Amino acid sequence: MNNFICFDLEGPLSPQDNAYELMKLFPNGEKVFEVISRYDDLLTLEEREDYEPGDALALIVPFLILHNISEDDITTMATKASLTNGAEQLIFWLQSRSWKVFCISTSYKQYAFHLTQKLGIYAHNVACTSLPLDELRLGLAKEDYQLLQQAEADILTMHPVADDAKIKQSLDNFFWKKLPATNLGMAINQVKPVGGRRKVAALNRFADKYDQPLSNWVVVGDSITDFRMLQAVDKAGGLAIAFNANEYALPYSTMSLASTSISDLTEVLEAWPKGRRKGMEKIVKEKEKIGGSEDRGYFHWLSGRENLNEVITIHRSIRRLVREEAVK
Repeated sequence: MNNFICFDLEGPLSPQDNAYELMKLFPNGEKVFEVISRYDDLLTLEEREDYEPGDALALIVPFLILHNISEDDITTMATKASLTNGAEQLIFWLQSRSWKVFCISTSYKQYAFHLTQKLGIYAHNVACTSLPLDELRLGLAKEDYQLLQQAEADILTMHPVADDAKIKQSLDNFFWKKLPATNLGMAINQVKPVGGRRKVAALNRFADKYDQPLSNWVVVGDSITDFRMLQAVDKAGGLAIAFNANEYALPYSTMSLASTSISDLTEVLEAWPKGRRKGMEKIVKEKEKIGGSEDRGYFHWLSGRENLNEVITIHRSIRRLVREEAVK
């Protein structure tokens, strides 16, 4: 009998944020990204209609075009990206025990396909964001450049959190009023990042293909783009794992692991085929009593847990450590 597991890419399998690294390829790009990323959070929290967490990967496209970032640039960046410690070991272990391994990622296709291929995950088991960046650039008119340059100049005057009201008002005006009236408006319409409900839809497509209900699935995620996928599997009675997660993912997960190595999941996943959720609960709670050691092995059973403050603090610390290592 096969077992089924699906990973988010960034965080669980690779510590780098590919969109952030891509924006850093041009001057002040990281600042532009930080403001747009905050805007993404604000739209998600207000539950804007037809907007999904992770759609920031569509919102940054005009600025990638403005600064002549190409699809080749994304592929080149993927070749330099690191993998999360223990990821190759875990994927090999799973596949050697007849697990079917999938990846659903908000990341651009050029990036996601390269990294999942490196990990040995089959392309037909990967869902990610299609980005015909070179094609979109062809539709850019001179006046579009001027609009983008002004928008970028405005963004660089803003600071996340402190200027949230200004960010919301200014970017609402740019993205939903000014931009759609230009040739470049198609950049937003054509790019549909695989986050939020689109991750759930992708998971359901995989589940239907193999005739496996979500109760038979294990999913691993870490952020706001994953919370609906984690929630769907947890509610179905499957296993939703938050790995080095933030406060947007942890409340919707069945269990969590904070560790500098994702291979720490091996021992608990070994119990899934026979024990399923009840068996996992017993093992995770035993590990939780023992506690982690230094930067490894902090397990928590989250289902039914009300206070997550301590868990969030531990995950935040390990998450920061892993991300800092990734940029060295």
